[in-house]
Amino acid sequence: MKKKDDVSARPFSDWCSPEQVFMTQYAALAIRLDRIGVKSVPIGLSGGLDSTLCLLVAVEAFKVLRLPRRAIKVYTMPGFGTTKRTKGNAERLCEGLGLKLETIDITKACLQHFKDIGQDPRKHDVTFENAQARMRTLILMDKANQTGGIVLGTGDMSEIALGWCTYNGDHMSMFGVNAGVPKTVVRDVCRWWADQAIAEGRKGEKLAAQAILDVLDTPVSPELLPSKRGKIVQRTEDRIGPYELHDFFIWHTLVGGERRKAIRAAALRAFKGRYTREEIDRWLEVYCRRLVTQAFKRNCAPDGIKVFPAYFGPDDWHIPSDTPYRGDVG
Repeated sequence: MKKKDDVSARPFSDWCSPEQVFMTQYAALAIRLDRIGVKSVPIGLSGGLDSTLCLLVAVEAFKVLRLPRRAIKVYTMPGFGTTKRTKGNAERLCEGLGLKLETIDITKACLQHFKDIGQDPRKHDVTFENAQARMRTLILMDKANQTGGIVLGTGDMSEIALGWCTYNGDHMSMFGVNAGVPKTVVRDVCRWWADQAIAEGRKGEKLAAQAILDVLDTPVSPELLPSKRGKIVQRTEDRIGPYELHDFFIWHTLVGGERRKAIRAAALRAFKGRYTREEIDRWLEVYCRRLVTQAFKRNCAPDGIKVFPAYFGPDDWHIPSDTPYRGDVG
């Protein structure tokens, strides 16, 4: 019999394996592409975890559909905060997968945009950051029109829950490949893929696997602020909290149907000795507040792939955008 204190800190990972998650993703993408008759997809590759997984899923879906890999159009769009490490990993990943990577630098376009709207480029505020995300989305949408494809969304379930995305920037796509996969599981799937590629000695994919392993060791960052000496200055988890905590909160909200008090009690048991009571309270407050206040982003987001028992989809868990925040999860 399961003891009261026996609460898993990683409920999503316990539900199904990384291989099962990956299979669900590429099978769903293959069905969507086949159903709408699209044979090309543009993907923005940042050198981060989410876009890495999105690309791996696309490659596998194209195998299933027997479509040429060259129809996967991959773009890296460096901006003011892009580091050599992330750009280099994007390049190595594409080389290992046998894909052409096109570079479209967004700095000149953003500087012109700042001039047009009267934004001082030395002022590194929310406008400075969000303009870059929207510029990248504009490019991908137009590339989709040029190639007759659909833009694949890379944002994961954790970011969607917290609203950690730019409205009408990385918030928008034509199909959310990672929308049903929380960040901790994105990490699991990427690591599983890399380990499999190395263990099986897949031709040409060892380089891709090495790039993925370095991506896994890279701090999660939007890279929107200028780097210092080539180093990442923005660390997402410093701002919004550890993803392993947020993913735990998400599970107990979506699947368990629990409110703040019950989630807190479960977290105190599951993470005993790893996080203090104060840390759990701090990040649970961030989660509850953002889950409610950022609902407007989720409620107009594109549909995606449901992998687990529930996700933030138009036909699944949602709350009205105008729900007032009173300290709980809705």
